[in-house]
Amino acid sequence: MIVSNVSLSGCAVGSDRGGALCTAAGQGHLGIADDASYRTTTLSPTGHLVVAVCLGFIGTLGLLNNLLVLVLFCHYKALRSPINMLLMNISVSDLLVCVLGTPFSFAASTQGRWLIGARGCVWYGFANSLFGIVSLISLAVLSYERYSTMMGPTEADASNYRKVSLGIGLSWAYSLLWTLPPLFGWSHYGPEGPGTTCSVDWTTKTANNISYIVCLFIACLALPFVVIVYCYSRLFRAIKQVSGLHSAMSRKREQRVLLMVGIMVACYLLCWLPYGVMALLATFGSPGLVTPEASIVPSLLAKTSTFINPVIYIFMNKQVRGAGGTARRCLGV
Repeated sequence: MIVSNVSLSGCAVGSDRGGALCTAAGQGHLGIADDASYRTTTLSPTGHLVVAVCLGFIGTLGLLNNLLVLVLFCHYKALRSPINMLLMNISVSDLLVCVLGTPFSFAASTQGRWLIGARGCVWYGFANSLFGIVSLISLAVLSYERYSTMMGPTEADASNYRKVSLGIGLSWAYSLLWTLPPLFGWSHYGPEGPGTTCSVDWTTKTANNISYIVCLFIACLALPFVVIVYCYSRLFRAIKQVSGLHSAMSRKREQRVLLMVGIMVACYLLCWLPYGVMALLATFGSPGLVTPEASIVPSLLAKTSTFINPVIYIFMNKQVRGAGGTARRCLGV
């Protein structure tokens, strides 16, 4: 599965030392190993500096963009429509990554080693996986909401939040369902990549670990992707064939929202596809196929989704753009 904002498991893949570290990460209560296992690194100081700069840039933009979206939602009541609440849920999960995840990997990259120990590594892997899956499931729920609304026989009730609330609750419950098992023995969270991030162990070739990864990919990548593709393909077909069900202005507004969400989904998948490919290669490929160095670029690319989503949302939503302009005028900028 595509887990949130972490590089691929690379406990010195294929080496005796790396295998020992991966094994150690799976031992102990909740998969917590000796802190010494979390100090291994394979990058040069320059490499760590480049990664730190990228993480600082991504983390800062993600924090500011998502914080702006949430401030606008809180300040302008007109923005709190059902579909906007789903988008706000995505901003919340992305903001939590920027606050609870990226600072730790940034600090580790500046020092060239993991800094907060074994328990911190488990927390980092769990939290970032949780928030990443919430974003993906939210996009699937969003596509279904658009599909059911636009294909319905009547105009959507802009004051009905029940269905959206269920969708938001589902995204968090579903994510917890798939991120809690490694804490209790079905796979585990541990150090990976160049030693400055933590995630699910992608490389250990045991039935326990591989079974979890297969289920994770099917439940948290393949299934949401099928829902997204099905809903949007049906909607695009309906837009071309059906006319006159709603007023011209209403139909134009719905098409604009559909385009916005479609672009958001496409960008999200573009960010995560390289990471997904690398994860599959690390899990099912031969030992040493994915090196820690090779996992860095897909990991950084995946992290960019935390600031791309709000950028798309702000620039493609006229309501938010108008509210943002008002906010800027009030601030004198």
